[in-house]
Amino acid sequence: MCSLHAQLLRRLAGLKAPKMSAHLFLSVLVNPTNSSESHKSAIVFPGQGSQFPGMARELFEQSLDARALLTQANDILGFSLTDIMFGGSEEDLRRTDVTQPAIFVHSVAQFVARPDLQPAMTAGHSLGEFSALVAAGVLRFEDALPLVARRAQAMQAACEEQPGTMAAILGLDDATVERICQEITDAGAVVVAANYNCPGQLVISGSAEGVAKACEALKAAGAKRALPLPVGGAFHSPLMQSAAAALAEAIEKTTFGEARCPVYQNVDALPHSSPAEIKANLLRQLTAPVRWTQLVQQMAADGATEFVECGPGKVLQGLVKKIVPTAVLG
Repeated sequence: MCSLHAQLLRRLAGLKAPKMSAHLFLSVLVNPTNSSESHKSAIVFPGQGSQFPGMARELFEQSLDARALLTQANDILGFSLTDIMFGGSEEDLRRTDVTQPAIFVHSVAQFVARPDLQPAMTAGHSLGEFSALVAAGVLRFEDALPLVARRAQAMQAACEEQPGTMAAILGLDDATVERICQEITDAGAVVVAANYNCPGQLVISGSAEGVAKACEALKAAGAKRALPLPVGGAFHSPLMQSAAAALAEAIEKTTFGEARCPVYQNVDALPHSSPAEIKANLLRQLTAPVRWTQLVQQMAADGATEFVECGPGKVLQGLVKKIVPTAVLG
């Protein structure tokens, strides 16, 4: 294993074009048959908002595996993503065409730098689902990164075509949030539940008018807080429909393999291994809510004994503990 690891690492480091690289290396890492029945690690990957200046620099400096993958990412994208990740400002990292690839690359690099991880299951929050698919062997890194870049471009275009916003609702039950959003939408202003982050924390998304009306109505219904979020669009809402259409063609042209371990997907919080199901769910995700609360509960119910977050920050670990207080964090 050590000899093969070294050979793969040398080949990965020497690549100039996206012919082969992380896929073969990751196929060695992702081997659920090595996971004992009594110990099941759930590897989870964060989404947009977890970026920060200097992200992945430490990985680049300390891990040859991560360095090779980060270098390859620059080649695939045709610009130096790592220059922006390492030395860019917060403003630079807020650009959608930078943010999503940066978080994806950082997350996969951290996973690659941890050959001790043997996932029994994977999941990712929104954008993080692409990292989860690479970790599960469904997508090759060199195929997934262009998809992430295309997704970012499509979402930005959708934001410009149909402007919208989001807000975090704290301290109110999901059913009440859903009911009030539906009433406002029925009255003509679009607003929907978008992110079920943890019990008592739900993000809504929609038109500026719809979100503003919902915030007022939800506070009147007993929400502790209704916080507008500094985002550029109505993500995970019907206003992202044009982005889904734009991404569909790219997904159909990309090879998806059978998952080597179950991938728990955002749209239904259930485990999937079939390429056809995974593709369909990736497209639905753009206009459907992220069911993170239900997803983590399902992973725990299916035997996850440890949750390990790979990527910038530790936001998901905090959410996991709120969803499953007894969860062990790796």
